[in-house]
Formats: sequence, structure tokens, C-alpha cells
Amino acid sequence: MTDLILPSLTTSHSLKGPAPKVDSHAHTRAVRGDVAHIRYAGQVFVSHYAVPMPKTVGAAGATLRTAGREDAEVIGTLAAGETFNLLDKAGGWGWGQQGEDGLVGYLPLTALEP
Repeated sequence: MTDLILPSLTTSHSLKGPAPKVDSHAHTRAVRGDVAHIRYAGQVFVSHYAVPMPKTVGAAGATLRTAGREDAEVIGTLAAGETFNLLDKAGGWGWGQQGEDGLVGYLPLTALEP
């Protein structure tokens, strides 16, 4: 006899989470899972909103990456003297945005002037 309510114990049923969200502004929107630029308060829900600290990129320039590590994908470069709006820092890396509406990513804190 086949139970029409309960699935067979021999049948595999995989659970899938929601489809990944495709964000066309992923590299220009200063929003991360735990922190966002203060301008997004009331628009996105995160545990912290940060007021940017404008910093100047040092003489050597800087490489902007998708994560705070040397082997992360490069998403752009910042020229010497350019403004980087620092929103978070940890482990020698800073996360923020190039100028007011540029690329968002990570760079080594040593690339910024003190």
C-alpha cells in the first residue's frame, strides 16, 4: 500500500533556499550583510549604519578588491590623491567606497594616508 500523504522514505528530497539575489549595483552600493552607508538607513536592514570617514589614497594608489585579502578578485584601482570613504576596517583592510558614488570594495589600510 502506498501512503499518498507521506513521501516514500527511499525518495530523495533536497531542500533549496531562496534563489540568490542578483544586485546590479553590487560594486557601487555601500551595503554589506552587517553594515551599510548611513544614506541607506531606512532603505535596507543591517545591524549597523556607518558614517563614512573620508581618507586620501596614498602616493602608490590602491587596488580595490571584492574581499579583504590579496587573492580576492580585483574590481578597480584608485589613483593617488583620490578620496576613499572608509566605512569599516578590520585585519589591516578597509571596506568603503571610492568617492561618493564609485566602486565599493576592500583595500589595504596601508594604501591610505594617515
